[in-house]
Amino acid sequence: MRIAMFTNNYKPYIGGVPISIEHLAEALRARGHKVWIFAPSYKNEMEEEYVIRYPSFPFQVAGAPVPDILTGIFLKKVRELEIDVIHVHHPALVGNVALHIRRKLGIPVVFTYHTRYMEYLHYIRGLKNFEECTGFLDRYLRRFCNDCDLLVAPTPGIRSYLYGKEVIRPVEVLPTGIPAEAFLPDEKRAAEIRKRYIGDADYLFCTVSRLAAEKNLVFQMQGLAHLGRLLKKRGKTFRHLFIGDGPAKESLVRMAEELGLSEHVIFVGNVENHEMKNYQAACDAFLFTSKSETQGIVLLEAMAVGNPVVALDASGVRDIVADGENGFLTDGDAADWAGRVAELAVNEALWQQMRENAVRTAMQYTEDEIARRAEQYYKKVCRKMSEEIIQAVPVQHGGVV
Repeated sequence: MRIAMFTNNYKPYIGGVPISIEHLAEALRARGHKVWIFAPSYKNEMEEEYVIRYPSFPFQVAGAPVPDILTGIFLKKVRELEIDVIHVHHPALVGNVALHIRRKLGIPVVFTYHTRYMEYLHYIRGLKNFEECTGFLDRYLRRFCNDCDLLVAPTPGIRSYLYGKEVIRPVEVLPTGIPAEAFLPDEKRAAEIRKRYIGDADYLFCTVSRLAAEKNLVFQMQGLAHLGRLLKKRGKTFRHLFIGDGPAKESLVRMAEELGLSEHVIFVGNVENHEMKNYQAACDAFLFTSKSETQGIVLLEAMAVGNPVVALDASGVRDIVADGENGFLTDGDAADWAGRVAELAVNEALWQQMRENAVRTAMQYTEDEIARRAEQYYKKVCRKMSEEIIQAVPVQHGGVV
């Protein structure tokens, strides 16, 4: 098949959606398909054979350039490449372009609902009427989803969420796949990273996240303060790595100072994708407090190297973390969350069992299996579109007019 993926952001921008797109495209190519990624231009972008860059504006929103969708490159390239199906990853901007091309050329559109968009309204400056805005967003998303041919949800929980929003189009579950190399960290490199950061502490934890309000990192910082007190009673201490960057970094650094966590918390910054598994493998557990995930790909990446996860019980998380098996799920109490982290840290037998279960969980999300399912979905929508076109052709006296 000849597949086009439309996205509002991509490498070198770091985020879950670009990672998901890259993994799926590579896995589909490995199965013999042609996949092109239509992505906005960046100052420090790398030239890649199957990435088609379109213009973007010089300003940014939430750290990402704003695409210029008025360019004619989309329609021109889709025609030239004889695309069979468009897989769009955002409901606005490139999403509108995808539906325009669908109407013009009759190419089916698949849409992955990656993001809980309501959690990102704080990026709209000067927003005063929150209820009116959420109402508009609800209506827009419902209309967009129902104009697509197929919807893809990263987890069963998101599929249920979409059906609860009066979406009438079929919704299939397609998580982000984990590449085979994610299960094989460089042990020597991981040991070097651990030695660099753990110092004289007993445990090393980490989280991988964009440092932004929607990731609920203030809660995590409060939880780490509780954790420090719990472990101190046992004569133990810890270090915690915040891997990632974002607009909330300065406020989180100040908060760490105020809570007396400066010696325990380390802001690593962004880490290259190929190095992520080594940073994960250097740690004892993965800590997560976001409540805005559709699918926590970082949770699976952590589990692939044997890291149990302690997280808040939220949509997109509970589909991956099985409480008491490959990690812990807690409610919204920071002390309870910290207690679970401490329980995991000090119980060697429990930690080892959860490590093994974490790897088994990640093995269910291999890239090839996810690509195989995506391939089936694409073929299904293409067949359906062909049938609709045939049925729309008027017939007279037993022949086609």
